[in-house]
Amino acid sequence: MIRYALLCAKDHSFEAWFPDSDAFDRQSEAGQVACPACGAAEVRKAVMAPAVRRSAEKRGARPPAPPAAAPEASPPVPAPPPSPPIADEGFARMRAALRELHAKLKREATDVGPAFPVQARAIHEGDAPPRAIYGTATDDEVRELIEDGVGILPIPALPDDRN
Repeated sequence: MIRYALLCAKDHSFEAWFPDSDAFDRQSEAGQVACPACGAAEVRKAVMAPAVRRSAEKRGARPPAPPAAAPEASPPVPAPPPSPPIADEGFARMRAALRELHAKLKREATDVGPAFPVQARAIHEGDAPPRAIYGTATDDEVRELIEDGVGILPIPALPDDRN
């Protein structure tokens, strides 16, 4: 197998594996090699460093990291300027309301932690007494609870809680 660094007519770079160099030539001429970014079938090989096996590699030693293939020169894309911090009054009020909601939950509901999906389903099905609970659940568990009609409300974490 051989790996080629490729470029399309629009200078999108990508890699592809072929059984041998003739396979690339045949597939390319038949229009079977296309750019994954734009679908262009006009593809050419990019300049890349050859993979040279060293004697240390033959003995099982860890090979040095291969150098990154440098794409052909294209104009640099400037990084977007950093976003200014959000400091408007509406955002501050929303943040305060979320803090208040979190405080109310912690005061009035029982934290059941990762048992939340099981406990919420038991309350919904009448197998446990109705009460206010909160806890954690995976995205899949939340989706299943909602699809089954279990009345839950995902509460967003406060930004300060994740720092």
